[in-house]
Amino acid sequence: MTKPKQGTLPIRRASQGDRPEWLRMRAALWPDETHAKHREEMDEYLRGKGAVAYVVARPSGGLAGFVEATIRPHADGCDTSPVGYVEGWYVDADVRRHGDGRRLIRTAERWARERGCTEMGSDCLLENEVSLRAHLAIGYEERERLIHFRRWLARPVGRPRS
Repeated sequence: MTKPKQGTLPIRRASQGDRPEWLRMRAALWPDETHAKHREEMDEYLRGKGAVAYVVARPSGGLAGFVEATIRPHADGCDTSPVGYVEGWYVDADVRRHGDGRRLIRTAERWARERGCTEMGSDCLLENEVSLRAHLAIGYEERERLIHFRRWLARPVGRPRS
């Protein structure tokens, strides 16, 4: 398959018919999540109340990427409220580095601006260098690094000792 020209694939709002391909990409981005949980979250984006999902459509059918965004009252690293937030961003490997990921983010940013936001937040895992580089390449600045800790105070029923 030949790669498409720079940033030429169409971007549109996600719809019910996108669910199989969207689920495929969500499972690639978040492999530890159940399909049931993915479907539940996709329903929230399709309802569109303070949340939106956009997809990159392949001319031959199917999808090549998505972005999911929400409006949050606060986001770590941001100074204003409300703030737009990139909850998920994925582009298939065969179309990466052609501008479609950047266009997805710009589309989500436009959506957030239309809802009164002046900042857009995002995050990635510390070990996700690909995501870090992608964010920096499109103008995002790293604001902080954070490691979360947990200690069980009471072990939940049925939870084995670790």
